Amino acid sequence: MNRLGGAASAYLRSATHQPVDWHPWSEDAFAAARAEDRPILLDIGAAWCHWCHVMDGESYEDPALAEYLNAHFVCVKVDRDERPDVDARYQRAVQALAGQGGWPLTAFLTSEGDVFYGGTYFPPNGKFGRPGFRAVLERVLDAYRSQRPQVLESATQLRSHVAGMLTEGQPGEITPALLDAATEQMARAFDFRHGGFGTTPKFPHPSAVDFLLARWWDTGEAWLRDVVERTLTAMARGGVHDQLGGGFHRYATDERWIVPHFEKMAYDNAELLKVYLHAHAAFGTPLYREAAEGIVRWTLAVMCDLERGGFAASQDADVGLDDDGNYFTWTLEEAQAVLSGEEWEAARLRWDIGAAGEMHHDPQRNVLFVATTEAEIAQALAIPEMKVARLLASAADKLRAARALRPTPAVDRSLYTNWNAMMAEAFLEASSVLGRDDCRAFALTTLERLWADAWRPGEGMAHRGVPPGTESGVTDAPLMLDDQVQAASAALAAFEHTGDERWLRRALDLATVISTAFRDPVGGFFDIAGPGGTGFLSQRAKPIQDNPTPAPNAVAALVFLRLHAVTGDEAHRAEAEATLRAFAGRTASLGVFAATYCRALDALIRGMSTIVVADTTTTELTSTALSTYRPRKVVLRHGYPASSPLSPLTSSLSPPYALLCSGTSCAPPARTPPDLRTAMESFARTG
Repeated sequence: MNRLGGAASAYLRSATHQPVDWHPWSEDAFAAARAEDRPILLDIGAAWCHWCHVMDGESYEDPALAEYLNAHFVCVKVDRDERPDVDARYQRAVQALAGQGGWPLTAFLTSEGDVFYGGTYFPPNGKFGRPGFRAVLERVLDAYRSQRPQVLESATQLRSHVAGMLTEGQPGEITPALLDAATEQMARAFDFRHGGFGTTPKFPHPSAVDFLLARWWDTGEAWLRDVVERTLTAMARGGVHDQLGGGFHRYATDERWIVPHFEKMAYDNAELLKVYLHAHAAFGTPLYREAAEGIVRWTLAVMCDLERGGFAASQDADVGLDDDGNYFTWTLEEAQAVLSGEEWEAARLRWDIGAAGEMHHDPQRNVLFVATTEAEIAQALAIPEMKVARLLASAADKLRAARALRPTPAVDRSLYTNWNAMMAEAFLEASSVLGRDDCRAFALTTLERLWADAWRPGEGMAHRGVPPGTESGVTDAPLMLDDQVQAASAALAAFEHTGDERWLRRALDLATVISTAFRDPVGGFFDIAGPGGTGFLSQRAKPIQDNPTPAPNAVAALVFLRLHAVTGDEAHRAEAEATLRAFAGRTASLGVFAATYCRALDALIRGMSTIVVADTTTTELTSTALSTYRPRKVVLRHGYPASSPLSPLTSSLSPPYALLCSGTSCAPPARTPPDLRTAMESFARTG
């Protein structure tokens, strides 16, 4: 057994049996490389990564290849979900060398941690136009031994290049023109035929959809609503959406959203849940509610620790090396065998189930996607539309039951702070928009667990929580900005949904951590709390691109703007403005990848809307304030916090009331939910 047996990461533990003498990322590994004068093989992968498992099975479980690696290299294996700080840096290096990155990431390092060669997946004997892994190892080793000066010079130059890439800040002036330019960039990337942005592969970009939804609300421009609806509708009807189990796969390999990479990620589904909730609240579209309910259903069934709270990190795509989404796909015979005649006729039309499917590895396998409306099926089968709905519901139940009997893709039960906070905040929104008290309760339980297991008083949030009094799973990972900002955002959401000032105090504690441990004196925040560590970890990054999760600098700006709206403390607004100014010189050209930055910039320029609510015997006004769509809103309870800038205005009001203020103007106090909904949908709205 190698050194991975005690790892907290399930992905690393899965490699314990491999004959490769793996090290986790640690100073010990680099010390061994220096002492033995060997290059380092760095393998970065993830539990959900299909090609990582393929390379493990083909190469790292091969005794002969492992013997060669053990004799000539120090081998380090990293879980990219557990160490996103390591992955972000070495991805940049390999992208610069090879022109592409991804997982598995295969990089060759000097004993000081500098990259001199790399790529992604290498087959053992060469295929897919890629060199064989053994041949790559031999060439790398020969270069390291016989051309050391050139190797070191190249690695030093690459380090300097990566250092420049890690800092994405470029100061500039903050103007509304930045939002106009970014919107235009997104419009140019929009696929008017199939929805979404770009061609293939096609990723969801929920932050971009959310930003454009807010732009539509502000301006009333029909084309913005069209972009939002085409994208959300196409994804909800596509194979990228699990039509039976709910939830969304990571991305589509085709422009029509039909054939996905089948892994499901907590972070994707958290952000997609939010944007479908926002769109349903804004438009009332039943399909968007169904998509949101499906995410909640899948998450509760598959991803949740229902006893203690907490969301798992991911669900794998496959159950074996030769598998490619077989759990989620169907042959004609498999589907027909479990359905009645009428159910089959409706199901084959609805989900395009036929003899020829969409999967390249097995052309008989069908990805289920919505190919036909219920009205079209009713016309084709000459039956009432209500009967079609009943047939499809019973067919879906039977297909789900049959699918549940198959070998199920594994779930990585790791609890990462940032993704748990994102999902908890999304569940809080679901509790109000969908009327799901169970979502609210579970979100709050999860957040309490985060503070119990991951909060380090005076330091911040650890990336992975460890219960007090235990040492298992402790890593030497630095504190990361993303964990702090996402936890602060979720704490503010918990304050809005409960009125409990404990959550506000927790958000303020995290704001102090962010401002003191992560701030760059010239503006913006670094991704890790302090420089230090081996290799590229000696360099701190300052990211502003959504990649694919919301950029932590942009989330930080949103957190500080929300804190300003809640407390009235101008220091929070100044912190947000300084952060946004630090990146204003380059974000207009980033389009969808700067969407969260644009959402924060929009909130700074247009201002937040604050709603102070005082219910009496019911919570109807509070529920209306939380569930009605209005971008850039915060919801407060009467008298909490006492420092709220609206306290002087509300002190003379008697419950029940809801006071909506935007900028320096306030609507008349609303006394009933319909009056509040009308005010939220129209007051200070120009579009």
